Amino acid sequence: MLLPVKVTGNQKKDVTMNLFDTRSVTFAEPIEMLYACHEKVRRFCSQINMLSAYIAENGFNEIAEQAVKQIVQYFTVAAPLHHQDEEQDFFPLLLKYAPQAQSSIEELEKQHESLYENWLALHEEFARLKTNPQHIPNEHLMKRFTDGYTAHLAVEEPLFEMGKQHIPTEELAEAGKRMAARRT
Repeated sequence: MLLPVKVTGNQKKDVTMNLFDTRSVTFAEPIEMLYACHEKVRRFCSQINMLSAYIAENGFNEIAEQAVKQIVQYFTVAAPLHHQDEEQDFFPLLLKYAPQAQSSIEELEKQHESLYENWLALHEEFARLKTNPQHIPNEHLMKRFTDGYTAHLAVEEPLFEMGKQHIPTEELAEAGKRMAARRT
């Protein structure tokens, strides 16, 4: 559930929806799956950035509670699996075929650690909402978390493109199978 977007004044709400776009990404296309995870990260980070203002205006209502549940679920379960996909499958393959990515990969692995630490702090803020619905989550923590992911994705996505260029399709397919198996 997304937090509602409030449109005021001269703002236009530009929403396009293709009801017939039913293509779904699978682990048969592991790089596309990594990109799909990044789109979810962007969506959840956008929600996090709106959360304090929403709670301040509307309270910790059902909409905010549902948004927080989905954010917590994603960053507690899916995001760590995504990082494992990268560290155990994608990064080693990329280094095999594009060793020039070494320094970026080292930076990204360090970022994975700081992203996780930032998540733990933010998760505590969200947990406080359960016991104190008047609590407004710490905006500094939320910004640090979302800014961390913005910087991370900017370094990581060019490596996805490098992977498309350099890693043989068969090896990507095998990596995709391992990624899928991680979730069973």
